[in-house]
Parts: sequence; structure tokens; C-alpha cells
Amino acid sequence: MPKRSIRDIDLSGKKVLVRVDFNVPQNDQGTITDDRRIEMALPTIRTIMDGGGCAVLMSHLGRPDGAPDPKYSLRPVATRLAELMLGSVQFATDTVGPDAVAKARALKVGEILVLENVRFNAGEKKGDPEYAQILADMADVYCNDAFGTCHRKDGSMYAVPIAMGSKPKVVGLLVQKEIKYLSDVIRSPERPFVAILGGAKVSDKINVIGNLLAVCDKVLIGGAMAYTFSLAQGGGVGKSLVEADKVELAKKLLDDGGAKLVLPSDTHCAKEFNATSERVIVSAGEIPDDFQGLDIGPKTAESYAAIIGSAKTVIWNGPMGVFEMPPFDLGTRAVAQAIADSQATSIIGGGDSAAAIAQFGFEDKVTHVSTGGGASLEMLEGKTFAAVDILDDLP
Repeated sequence: MPKRSIRDIDLSGKKVLVRVDFNVPQNDQGTITDDRRIEMALPTIRTIMDGGGCAVLMSHLGRPDGAPDPKYSLRPVATRLAELMLGSVQFATDTVGPDAVAKARALKVGEILVLENVRFNAGEKKGDPEYAQILADMADVYCNDAFGTCHRKDGSMYAVPIAMGSKPKVVGLLVQKEIKYLSDVIRSPERPFVAILGGAKVSDKINVIGNLLAVCDKVLIGGAMAYTFSLAQGGGVGKSLVEADKVELAKKLLDDGGAKLVLPSDTHCAKEFNATSERVIVSAGEIPDDFQGLDIGPKTAESYAAIIGSAKTVIWNGPMGVFEMPPFDLGTRAVAQAIADSQATSIIGGGDSAAAIAQFGFEDKVTHVSTGGGASLEMLEGKTFAAVDILDDLP
């Protein structure tokens, strides 16, 4: 069922508790190095402000072990949010403690409060009802706009909306958009529908490959997982990264996929894992014993680009090679370029694919870049999320 969104309810005079994903990267000095996740939350926050409400924002950052750790404080995030919003943003030094409760209670229309890291509380991971009730009592409305953690049942994602009782429980604009592209578009895609899957391990993408083979016209394989498929076909993989224990699984996928499952025809190899090592391009399955595959080859890149160019819907999850290390970025770059040049609805499934699209400067030339690596994978597997299911359906 479609879910009610933050735009579907009256926000006038309402206090909205928003679960956002402010898990942003920081350097050793605590400076935010990429604020994209903060920016992605702005449309929902502005909708609340424009609707006459106020917002209490909660998020995790890093992996503190259920106790305060200054390294993972959200204070720098609150400071950056204030800069982006061009206004004052309050910060609570705890999550369910006296400072948070007092500041949430005093919050007025048009004001924003950022609570300290929810993972500073053991109740977050445990889904503790008492912890969840304190958060639920802070607001009139609950809003889930944290797609990156939608596949988890942490306290702020699942126990809090339960504790909200009959109060409105809605999706934010970011989660609504993610569901639209990662679920709705895939459920009824415009065809030809092409998926490109890369990364290191077949085991990481087994359920995704299986699910997409059932709905796609073509599934293009790249990255180190291609060498496990090559091994399953009796090919030589040299020193390449493979999962020898997944060969039978790869054989089954090859049998099930038939002509839909497309493997690389050539491979860009090197003797050592560095940019200056001796390199060679060989046919797939013919990697010399003292070489390792680090990227798809130029013939594969050309054929993949042609398939992408004829598609009407494209989804990409996982790089074609070691794109962080030129010249082994050429295959991933070629795929990214082909997607950017295509007229297809193009969905980039988070993680390394999102990083690659950003690195190559194509973010504004694709339809949607997902903010959730693990969550986007699980949605591509066809899974449903309890943290979303519990929210209000559209009438």
C-alpha cells in the first residue's frame, strides 16, 4: 500500500519527530567531508517549516557502543544544518535526557531541534519501549525520512512509531522518492529493463541477481564477482578475487539466467594491485596465473554501453572494477557515461555506485541516486521493511 507522506497531513502548529539519516563522513578533526545526506533531508524539513510546524530531528552517526562518545556527536551536523537552512538550529546534548525533553517541549513553530546521537543510548539498538516512549512523547507526528536505515528495526525506526499510537506516522519526501524508484519503478518498468551489477562478491548480490533476473531483460555482471562466474565456466582467473565456495551457486545462476545474464568478454588485468604494475587485456577466462583482474575490458565496456543505450529503464549497483585507482576506473566510467547519455529512467543503487557517479560528475544526469547502500540492496531483493510497513497507509 502507498504510504501517507509529510505532504498529506496538516502540519499547522504540529511538532514533528523526524528520523533522518545524518550519518555523514567526517575527517580526523571532526569536519564533515560530504554533507549530501544533510542536504537530502532539507525538502522534508522545509515542508514542515512551510506548513507551520516545527521539527525535532533524530539520527545515528557512526557506531558508538550504546554510550556517549564525543567522536560521534551530532553537534557538527547541527551546525552544518543551520548553515544550509540559513537560520538557527538548536542542539540537545542528549537524546531522551532532561536537555532533549526540555528543549523539545519548548520548541515553537518554525524552530528546529537536533537531538544527540540516538546510538548513545543502549535502548536504540534494543528497541526499548521506555526509551521509545520518551521520544514519542516529544511530538504530534512521526516522520521516517531515513532510507539508509529503513531495513533495520532500531528503536527510532520501529519502536518509536509503535509508541506514537494513533498519532500520524508518515514517510518523508526522501523515503517516498526511494520507494518510488527502487520499488514502484522496478515493479512495472518501461522496457527494455537493464540491470548492471558489480562489486566483489556473488554472495553479497545473490538475492538481488535472482530477483532481477525474474524481472529484467538483461543483467550485466562486472566487478570481482565476474571472476567467480568465470571460474564456474572453467575459465582461468589467475590471482583474481574469487569465491571458490560459491562456484556451484554461480553455475545455478548461469543456468537460471540463460541469455539474460551477460558476463564480460574481456578483462583488464595487472600483475600487482597498483596503478603502475605491468598490465594486460585478455579474453575473459584467460587471465594468466600471475595476473589479477581489476576491471572489465574495453570490448565489454563497449558492448555494455550499447545495451544500456537501448534501455528504457536502468538500475546500477556496484562498480565494474577498482574505480578508485586509474586506469582501472575505465570500465566503471564507461558504464556511468552510458547511463548519463541514455534516455532511460536511471536508478543508481547507493554505495560505491553512488560514489562513482559523483566522482565522474554525472549526478545531475541520472534520474535517481539512492542514499541507502544496504537498504537499496534489500529493496532490490524484493524485501519489505517493517519500519515502513508500520507507517500510515494512504486512505
